Amino acid sequence: MDIKEIIRKHALKNAHDYGKANPGSIAGKVIAEFPDSKSDMKGTMKAIGEEAAKVNAMGKGEIEEALKNYTFAEKKIEERKLTLPNAVEGKVVTRFPPEPSGYPHIGHAKAAFLDYEAANAYNGKMLLQFDDTNPEKESGEYVEALKEGLKWLGITWDGKEFYTSDYMTEIYDYSVKGMEKGVLYVCTCTQEETSKNREQGKPCPCSMLGAKENLARWENMIQAEPETGNGKRYREGEAVVRFRGDMSALNTTLRDPTMLRIMDAPHYRQKNKYRVWPNYDFATPILTHKMGVTHIMRSKEYELRDELYFRLCEALGIPKADVVGFSRLNIKNAPISKRFITPLVKEGKVMGWDDPRLPTLKGLARRGILPEAVKNFVMSFGLSKVESEPGWEKLLSENRKLLEPGARHYFFVPNPIRLEIRGSQYHEAELKLHPNQDFGTRKIRVNDFAFISEADFSNISEGEVFRLKDLFNAKMVSKKDLIAERVADSKAEKKIQWVTDYVEAEILKPGDLLKEDESFNEASLELVKGYAEANISSLEAGRIIQFERFGFCKLDAKKAGKYIFIYTC
Repeated sequence: MDIKEIIRKHALKNAHDYGKANPGSIAGKVIAEFPDSKSDMKGTMKAIGEEAAKVNAMGKGEIEEALKNYTFAEKKIEERKLTLPNAVEGKVVTRFPPEPSGYPHIGHAKAAFLDYEAANAYNGKMLLQFDDTNPEKESGEYVEALKEGLKWLGITWDGKEFYTSDYMTEIYDYSVKGMEKGVLYVCTCTQEETSKNREQGKPCPCSMLGAKENLARWENMIQAEPETGNGKRYREGEAVVRFRGDMSALNTTLRDPTMLRIMDAPHYRQKNKYRVWPNYDFATPILTHKMGVTHIMRSKEYELRDELYFRLCEALGIPKADVVGFSRLNIKNAPISKRFITPLVKEGKVMGWDDPRLPTLKGLARRGILPEAVKNFVMSFGLSKVESEPGWEKLLSENRKLLEPGARHYFFVPNPIRLEIRGSQYHEAELKLHPNQDFGTRKIRVNDFAFISEADFSNISEGEVFRLKDLFNAKMVSKKDLIAERVADSKAEKKIQWVTDYVEAEILKPGDLLKEDESFNEASLELVKGYAEANISSLEAGRIIQFERFGFCKLDAKKAGKYIFIYTC
């Protein structure tokens, strides 16, 4: 191929994979395939820019059609092995510790895959631990949702799952041990007093108390009923257990942080058995030790807490595990925060936790994102600590690569216009279900009319010859009267999508849930109405197909003779 064809080839590929052709990204591909292009980089970049502009003006279907004229060398990608410090083959134990306070999302998927793949890399095992020590937010519903999410991703955990709330006896034992050793104390200061002391680096007066007084206060925290115990029973918010750290430390997480607090809400699993609950910082060293975890993998937001973890282990006499950090994963303009999503669900602004605009696992599955695409996407970031907030396109690109070989092809026409076609012979056209795979054929009855899209119709000039894709050529006779006529086949510049026998179809097209200012985007779900070829009536809900020149779509439901699809990618 000459330089122009090479540029066009890579411009089309870049636009297909990332939604828009980027000249800077194309240049490297062109130079690699045609090194002589470096001799005139100014001219090469000009040609790339012009071709990128042309490609970006094309529709998605046109790009896919044009790409069929080119082949690309498959780049062999060696799977990167996750490397853990001090790892011993066959001895590595990781754990995935979600809090069951919401539905799992893409961030959970990244953490779970890293835990899972790191253990597999050393022939070790991954444990599932539910960090369920906040009775006000957690429920069995979310436990099941998290387990279902992991199974959907193809992640299996070793043995039974663990619950932090099942280890409250051990946690209480370590609390008492810590008070006896003088490394924990019960604080009854107000929040304002505590904040002021922390800010000024002043020791809390409660930290001066001896073990006997702290243990007496502890009894008044944990007692279930006011009439039991030897003194005043503390109410919620009146007392907390703190770690005696370093009030002058530059790392403020070490300034006597809270370890346990009173919460009187009934627990979904333990009911009213306990009223004093540990936070994540205190439960982590105890649970990971009891579970035999060798490597604690967590997002880098906990980085400042690593020192606290090591100090707690030392103070409580607990062996330390290795701590491995990685960056969090967010998708731009797609919130994962329960605080943001829950009001949208309650107000009916989204269809639920499985809304296809959401990066929840239920939302991704409903949209038609494959678990393998999620894995490829999240694992591409590895254990890097570099913060990133990619858009949807990278994930969708991974999904397209997986869907393309197996999705059956059908025709869909948005905003249809009925066009009379004179000279069309009544017959059955036999079209392939996939252009490159042997999936068989489907038959479409050809009439003396066809429905084409309003956009295609407006793009055809009167007297212009166009091709009804995979059928025959026609010439626009009268746009006013909506009449065309069949003409002899020849090379036609425009290929038009069409349907004859049809069923009504609606396609929900997800967009960014948030605007750039992080407010809710009212236009984030586009409704595209049109006609699909009648052959789709045999599809079962959940099937992903490709509507040619439109995109991959998943059949979400059949309602009153209408077929509702969700645009996948």
